[in-house]
Order: sequence, then C-alpha cells, then structure tokens
Amino acid sequence: MNDADAHTEAAPVFTVLPLGNERVLLCPADGAPIADARAATDLIGEASFAGATVLAIPATRLDASFFRLASGLAGEIAQKAVNYRLRLAVVGDIQAQLQRSSALRDWVRECGEGRAVAFVADLDELARRLGAQ
Repeated sequence: MNDADAHTEAAPVFTVLPLGNERVLLCPADGAPIADARAATDLIGEASFAGATVLAIPATRLDASFFRLASGLAGEIAQKAVNYRLRLAVVGDIQAQLQRSSALRDWVRECGEGRAVAFVADLDELARRLGAQ
C-alpha cells in the first residue's frame, strides 16, 4: 500500500431501492453530517447517477442546522432536490427537533401535504407514502 492509498477513504455505499414506481437512493446512515449545500449537491449527483427519483436521507445524517429553518439549509437542500426533479425524504425520528421549533412543525406539516419533501419515521412509512405497500 502506498501513501496515497493510506489516505483515501472508502467511498460511501449507497443503496437503491425500488419502492412502487420510484427508485429510492438511500444515503448511508453513517458518515459526515450533511451540513452544507455542497454535501447535498453531492448526494443529488449520486441520486441522479443512480437513476433515482427519490433521495432518502437519514435524519441522523443531517446537521443540526437543517432543523433550524432560519439557517436556510433545509430550504436550500429541498430546493436543490426539486430543481433536479428529485423527491426528498428525511427518514427517522425528528420529534425532539419538532418539540423545539413551531416553524419546523409548520414546515413538516406543509411538506406532508405535498409530494416534493417527506418526513417519515422509517422506510416502511416511505414505502407506504410512495404507494409501494
């Protein structure tokens, strides 16, 4: 092994799941927090490359600033996904964040009325939302 090999990190493993008529790119649960638009753009690129129509991100991968709407990160990520014709799904328990922010509660509720962004507890709920079950 040379020095270059010793310093390279393993590429994240993405999973593509067929759910109903959708192809869902599931972001790995472990890895660096998604803390800026650049990280989101990289994920969107992976989803596009994989032919996915939905990008599913574990809530645990999202930086805390995502859940503070004033930071603009949530809106920026959601808008980028929409611009690339991807649906965005945040997968996992966000009850603690919802308890701290009425603005976040309102946004999550509004997202539940549309199709572009979904907040779901787990992949089973995502499958139901996508009509796969």
